Amino acid sequence: MTDSQSHANQMPAVKLWVLGARPRTLPAAVVPVLVGAALALGTAHPVWWRIALALVVSLSLQVGVNYANDYSDGVKGTDAVRVGPVRLVGSGLVAPKLVKRAAVLSFGFAAVCGLVLSLATTPWLLLVGVCAIAAGWTYTGGPRPYGYLGLGEIFVFIFFGVVATLGSAYVVGEELTSAMWISCVPVGCFACALLVVNNLRDIPTDSKVGKNTLAVRLGDARTRQFFVLLYVLSALFVVAVAIQKPAAILGLLGIASAGGAVRAVRGGASGRDLIAVLGATGKAQLIFGLLFSVGLLIANR
Repeated sequence: MTDSQSHANQMPAVKLWVLGARPRTLPAAVVPVLVGAALALGTAHPVWWRIALALVVSLSLQVGVNYANDYSDGVKGTDAVRVGPVRLVGSGLVAPKLVKRAAVLSFGFAAVCGLVLSLATTPWLLLVGVCAIAAGWTYTGGPRPYGYLGLGEIFVFIFFGVVATLGSAYVVGEELTSAMWISCVPVGCFACALLVVNNLRDIPTDSKVGKNTLAVRLGDARTRQFFVLLYVLSALFVVAVAIQKPAAILGLLGIASAGGAVRAVRGGASGRDLIAVLGATGKAQLIFGLLFSVGLLIANR
């Protein structure tokens, strides 16, 4: 038993479940809602009460994905040996059926809240919700999980970048603009950066169990280059938004806040050192979301 597992064994049940929800990944659910809501201020008749439900949907989906990933990797045995934070099933701390139930409940709660939003706006959101839940489950679940095929970053970009940002903007303002489409790119890049750091840390263990993430396929050096590229792309698209909405340039300060994480990755941080980098990446994502949203709000006044 590792030191982290021993420590987790002594945790109260509530803290254990919070650990399993992976709080460091939650900015990926919050930021697209912040940005989408800020963009919606520029529409004719924004409906603000829908922001709360959009945030609940996004957070519930993220937590559901995390529990589903914990369950699927745990029962497959791919989380038996890992460097990162303890997993509930892989460590034997929680019965697989309980973690699976937590994932189902999280997805179900997201579905109920999403249904309310779809009834208030458009039934097409139901299809989007079904696709999001299916993508969340099959990331590491099912017979051919796409996370094991190196496609995780693509789906994260789509659902926690494009879909979450545009979806949040639409349910509040009921229209989509070019600025919304451009803005979802840096949001998606930041979400991908979280996954890239996580998978960079796990290259040695993932490669041994046949979990061919994009990081495993690219290799250590090119994965580090890809991490940097995500921030370069983010900056370019923030500038593109700022052409229409000048105050949105504040988003560049948010990107600059990721400087420490970028330096650590470029400097060769590995193993447990990347756990701190993951936390720094999440914090930078939240700072970016706040500053970019403030800039959009100022521009839309």
